[in-house]
Amino acid sequence: MDSMNEFFSKDAFSHHCGVELIEAGAGCAVTRMTIQPEHLNGVGVVHGGAVFALADAAFAAASNSEGRVAVAININISYLRGVKEGVLTARATEVNPDKRIGSYRVDVTDEEGQAVAVFQGLVYRMK
Repeated sequence: MDSMNEFFSKDAFSHHCGVELIEAGAGCAVTRMTIQPEHLNGVGVVHGGAVFALADAAFAAASNSEGRVAVAININISYLRGVKEGVLTARATEVNPDKRIGSYRVDVTDEEGQAVAVFQGLVYRMK
């Protein structure tokens, strides 16, 4: 995970959002974010962009975990429930380990393990 820590340390936006890399391995990663007032939208729940940033960081770590640069080419996210406080966790897992196009699923949950969002992403692996 040392190379993944180095990779993640360069992700200024994730750090700005308060996203932490918890673990990363071959084709998988876990990120976490403690909800702060600046993560809330106008109706008092976590902004969709904050949830997306958390999931996207796990997606990036998982898809780049094997030393080959992978860039997103398509992403879809479904928001399942609103959250106002606590800690969110994103778990990314590889669904299709292809040499050129990789598919990943990221599940975002709250502290009780309840689903908050489901994120699906495709990456193109550079040569």
